[in-house]
Amino acid sequence: MCCLNIYAREKLLPEEGFLSSDHPFNSPPIPAQPEAKRHSSTWESHRQKNGSKHLAVIRRSPGSGPHLILGQARYPVDMASTITNNVPRVLDGIAIAAQIKSELAEQVASARRLGPAPGLAVILVGEVPASQIYVRSKVKTCGELGIYSELHTPSANATTEELLDLVASLNSRDEIDGILIQLPLPQHVDTTRLLEAIAPQKDVDGFHPINAGRLLNGSPVEKVLAPCTPAGIMEILRRSGISVRGKRAVVIGRSNIVGKPLAVMLVNASATVTVCHSQTTDLAAVAREADILVAAIGRPGFVTPEMVRPGATIIDVGINRIATTEDLERFFPDDQARHASFAKRGSTLVGDVHPAAFAVSAAYTPVPGGVGALTIAMLMANTVKAARLRRG
Repeated sequence: MCCLNIYAREKLLPEEGFLSSDHPFNSPPIPAQPEAKRHSSTWESHRQKNGSKHLAVIRRSPGSGPHLILGQARYPVDMASTITNNVPRVLDGIAIAAQIKSELAEQVASARRLGPAPGLAVILVGEVPASQIYVRSKVKTCGELGIYSELHTPSANATTEELLDLVASLNSRDEIDGILIQLPLPQHVDTTRLLEAIAPQKDVDGFHPINAGRLLNGSPVEKVLAPCTPAGIMEILRRSGISVRGKRAVVIGRSNIVGKPLAVMLVNASATVTVCHSQTTDLAAVAREADILVAAIGRPGFVTPEMVRPGATIIDVGINRIATTEDLERFFPDDQARHASFAKRGSTLVGDVHPAAFAVSAAYTPVPGGVGALTIAMLMANTVKAARLRRG
């Protein structure tokens, strides 16, 4: 692990210089994937707008050897080739989700030959358009995989007691292996009581305190129902051949749905984990220590290139919709595809990581098409797992 420091700019010494395309550290250029090319261009625009004239600087401080300066960060000079020759790998969540679904379809087919199909019950309270879209996608995926599903749609006026009765009924039905309550619920409903009323063995969202406790206790992943987004992130890392053991992981965000359970899963996989949040002192410096950097805070473009250790893996959990030309220029100044999409739809999506930061990484999840694509796949995986654990 390199030592990272904030530095003060000073005049270049004679033996110092700028790291540019003709610097001796460079190798012949590597053809970049289109996605990586776009982010390299975005990084260039980001540097220019923020007053940084050069890609990086080789600088010698009094009493020490030369260092590589990137934005506000200082690294050992032997990392220069990591910057100049870098072609980040795009971690394709859509392809990984398709692979998982294919495996699940085979498992479901095998289960149906021996007995009933795994069963999922979804509760959708009221008529929130976004929730209706999500639920339709989940029910559709069940049908594609051969999982039995049923949708319960109480009115928005349903009381907590009425919803608790519905959950109790589903808990008692043997053909139902998983119960999912689509969030958010109306304000008058006690969400905590409702989620905790689900039988832990049917809690396919992985939110029940008993399942959280099992996860914290280090139960094997095949025997615990973990929250879908963190479980999806672990699948992305595993299936992409990115080792977690012994690595330094920094998770920005401490929610019960993503940040906290993911931190536990990374610890269980033998990573050294730091969780950052709004009260973290010098968050940027902590982030720069990460081999694996996870952004899950719901703030568009919060993680900038200066917060990323060159060669790190970036997992961007955020999905934020931007609808102003100012934000479009801020995040995608030279991305013509994004501009065309924005002109047609009036908005586009950006994660919690500034797209310019991806050019510094070794690998990253795009938005869209990254972590979000795994969420429904992992819900299906939890449903199949719940059926296996319940029925043996």
